[in-house]
Amino acid sequence: MTMVRGLLLALCLGLLMPAQAWAQTHCPRNAPGSVVTPPPDLYSKNGVLKVSMKYFTELDQYNRTLFCFVTDSGDEGPTLHVNPGDQIQISLTDRVPNAPGAGADVLPVTNAYGSTFGGCTGNVMTGSSVNMHFHGMNIPPICHSDQVIYTVINPGETFQYVLNIPKNEPPGLYWYHPHIHGISSPAVQGGATGVIEVEGIANIQPIVAGLPQRYLVVRDGPLQNPAGNSVVNNYLVPYWDISLNYIPIPYPTYPPAIIQMNPGTEEFWRVANTAADTIMDLQLVYDGVAQPVTVVGLDGVPVGSQDGKHQGTTFNETDVFIPPAGRAEFIVNAPSASVKNAVFLTRRIDTGPDGDTDTPRPLATIQLTQAKLNLPLTPVRNGPPNPQRFEDLANAKVTARRKLYFSEALIRSQVPPQDGGKAPPPWGGGVEFFITVDGQNPNVFAPFNPPAITTKVGAVEDWTISNRAEEVHEFHIHQIHFLLLEVNGVPVPKAQQQFYDTYQVGYWTGKGKYPSIKVRMDFRGAIAGDFVYHCHILDHEDAGMMAKIRVMP
Repeated sequence: MTMVRGLLLALCLGLLMPAQAWAQTHCPRNAPGSVVTPPPDLYSKNGVLKVSMKYFTELDQYNRTLFCFVTDSGDEGPTLHVNPGDQIQISLTDRVPNAPGAGADVLPVTNAYGSTFGGCTGNVMTGSSVNMHFHGMNIPPICHSDQVIYTVINPGETFQYVLNIPKNEPPGLYWYHPHIHGISSPAVQGGATGVIEVEGIANIQPIVAGLPQRYLVVRDGPLQNPAGNSVVNNYLVPYWDISLNYIPIPYPTYPPAIIQMNPGTEEFWRVANTAADTIMDLQLVYDGVAQPVTVVGLDGVPVGSQDGKHQGTTFNETDVFIPPAGRAEFIVNAPSASVKNAVFLTRRIDTGPDGDTDTPRPLATIQLTQAKLNLPLTPVRNGPPNPQRFEDLANAKVTARRKLYFSEALIRSQVPPQDGGKAPPPWGGGVEFFITVDGQNPNVFAPFNPPAITTKVGAVEDWTISNRAEEVHEFHIHQIHFLLLEVNGVPVPKAQQQFYDTYQVGYWTGKGKYPSIKVRMDFRGAIAGDFVYHCHILDHEDAGMMAKIRVMP
């Protein structure tokens, strides 16, 4: 992982003009310990949300590379609010410098395979390229919509996105980020992320109507105080720093952000883990006691809402696990005045012997105040629930069953070690990452690869995804959601089955059965075209752990 990460960062750092002391003008960051403020909000009008964004990069004061999507009015990473059936129009311009020598890094994007559904922009991508993925949205993988394989915007170019939100899109939290293969992790860790809110959740989950709502966006990035990944002065060093709404929480002191709440109130928290690589297990702890929260939505889908009744359910948890790219929406209760220490935190994650180090750390302290907080209220029910995209998938006829697996392999170096060739191969090198259909050969992803899977619109398929690696992987597929049926061969009780677009597959211990999940894939929407599935630990995706699926009309 270290070698792979080093190469990616070297590529991105090399894009910046040499020997420049960059002022932080485009991608501002808040001071550690700041009070959490919401991202800027943009709302659709008359069924259309129109916005112009530019993609910038710069160095921060710690010489880390930042990336950001910024509107013409200077808003960074705004929240896009739309209704089912609305249209989002985004004009995106790439303002990342095309550094001298970047042409040496070009990678072809399309060939005969890409032309089946039409290439979108240029035929090559470089370390300066960008595009946007609208994560979780159930929209077509076609040019000018959510097509990440063949959409490449290069420096100086402007590209138009036109996203038609389905009328049956579940109301909830989605997000957007760059998805250029090979540099998606540095771009996301640089901060180029934001959330999308499909309105109307109170129509499905009336329990949230009228509650103050708070948008919380978690990100990760390179360490502000790098110290190697080990134990230093009794501190376990994380692989990455994290932030909350652009407020840094750096290792080793982890100064938490501040969330202000009015005493005796309930709030509706809408949390997106837009980190590239860091897994979260969120918890509210008041004076050492974990507090229950009421879960309302997961990955943009109101829980328990796809059975045809157009109404959701809720459940209580004392911790909420969110992989990279996952979202969770839940109701929290403010601490009472007698509580002396109220903390919103993430617990330690066991990622496996080959995994990253995700340490326990605070995200924010809860500070009670009598001041008016001016949080927007969740709109009350404004009509009957809209039909739901994944209705009755649990009872649909299964048209195909497939098995896939995650795996890793050392890259065999071409140069023997400096010991007279006594050491056996493989000699050093990095790691290649694969997601493979059972029976096929493992292949590192490239944009011009043929599809590993071909299916048709209307198909309903059961996939079993196992993990042969000694670190966790996070399964994600574009354009659709899936219903979780089994974990490690154990059926999930029907009443507890939920819809996700990203779910973790545990690590293999080196013996016994491979960990696995079984999911039901819903290809019944208007999603004809080529798209991808991959591990959403983006360092793994960048290193090849992605494959292409083709859905025929």
